[in-house]
Amino acid sequence: MNIESIKTLFTLFSGEDVSEKYMPLITLSVVEVEKMLLPETNPSDMRLDFLCASMANHKLQQINSARERSEYTVSGKMLSESKNTSLKFAEKLLHDYMNLCAELIKEKTFIFMGFSDVPEE
Repeated sequence: MNIESIKTLFTLFSGEDVSEKYMPLITLSVVEVEKMLLPETNPSDMRLDFLCASMANHKLQQINSARERSEYTVSGKMLSESKNTSLKFAEKLLHDYMNLCAELIKEKTFIFMGFSDVPEE
């Protein structure tokens, strides 16, 4: 994965210029994607850069959404229903790139089925 490419894509997705304060989000996303890779996957596949950037953007939008849940009133501070549609779009973007990289990463769901020669009662 190319960090410079991921930074450029993160800026495109989030609208934020990449500074040191966003590097932990990008680094965490790269580590998460590396753990998801199938053994035969080429880590320099460009699709993985898009996945990392969308994952970092999703994390940023979650953080922003958590901050924006507080609404200030005359009597003090209270939680409000989030009007942050950026989080919803970030989730959709991440989902789309997860689908794009489906052949490169391990599936997140696992269904265990057991078979037995003993008939059910």
